[in-house]
Amino acid sequence: MPFRDILGHEHVLGLLSQATERGTLPQSLIFAGPAGVGKHKTAVALAQLVNCQNRGGAHLDACGECASCKRIARRVHPDVQFLEPEESGTIKTDQIRGAIESAGYRPFEGRRRVVVIDQADAMVLNGQDALLKTLEEPPAASVFVLVTSTPDTLLPTVRSRCQRLRFGRLAPADVAAVLKEKHGYSEADAHAAASMSDGSIGRALEEGSASFVEARTAALELLQRAAANANPAARLQAAINMPGATRGKADRTALGQSLQALSSILRDLGALLSSADDRALANADLKTPLQALLRSYDRARVLSAFTSVDRALDALDRNASPKIVADWLALQI
Repeated sequence: MPFRDILGHEHVLGLLSQATERGTLPQSLIFAGPAGVGKHKTAVALAQLVNCQNRGGAHLDACGECASCKRIARRVHPDVQFLEPEESGTIKTDQIRGAIESAGYRPFEGRRRVVVIDQADAMVLNGQDALLKTLEEPPAASVFVLVTSTPDTLLPTVRSRCQRLRFGRLAPADVAAVLKEKHGYSEADAHAAASMSDGSIGRALEEGSASFVEARTAALELLQRAAANANPAARLQAAINMPGATRGKADRTALGQSLQALSSILRDLGALLSSADDRALANADLKTPLQALLRSYDRARVLSAFTSVDRALDALDRNASPKIVADWLALQI
């Protein structure tokens, strides 16, 4: 997967491309950022760029089609190693030492040896200690890339020896595009999952889409009922329709998801009131009904409703009755 196929992170990808072209690519790197946003894919793409037989373009990139690129994508290139946690959940010292030994040799067929350590925070402390000297003085033809969602759990001495590149959360539109194009999601399912993914494709895939769609539909209906009718009975009826607005542990989880959907929609209302670009909307496919809500929701009401949702989530975490939380919230927004 060349850089051009990675969504988002344009600044990071540009830095890596320029550094490779100029011959100034750091030999010890940390790719840090939330889970599921493309850090590992970028590490693979960097290994391809470094060793591509036909790299080029206005912004230097791998071709993705040569024998070297294809072997790296399949994890069978002799000069590219991938380390990841074993069944124990850790990356052991022997794995690290094996990678260090291999990196000390000249590349077999590529330009440079690349070692990608995925979930680098899973390295045992002895393994991190064993890696220190190599990170400080890497072999001339090697690059080490440590991929992690929790960089601060690495030893300070490891962090200090690496150049850290920060990966941010993806825009909801980018998450939805990947879900549609790569995973066969429908338009509605993709946007519903993206709105609740916190900018992580991995999280969207883990959670699925059916429950997101139901939660988002119920949240929008609650806001529409509250906008159209000040009658408490009508609002309470809308609350009943929210997934999880009954008793029980499973219902508590479902209501929490409904409240997160409500929070996401309220953030979008705030963005629309600020005339933000559509790409800033987590629920861009609902723009028309959201704009209709603006007739009833000004800035003050949006802020008040958002605060109420936050309080409702806190109450749910403190074991309050899901039904009472849903009823209270319906009367507040």
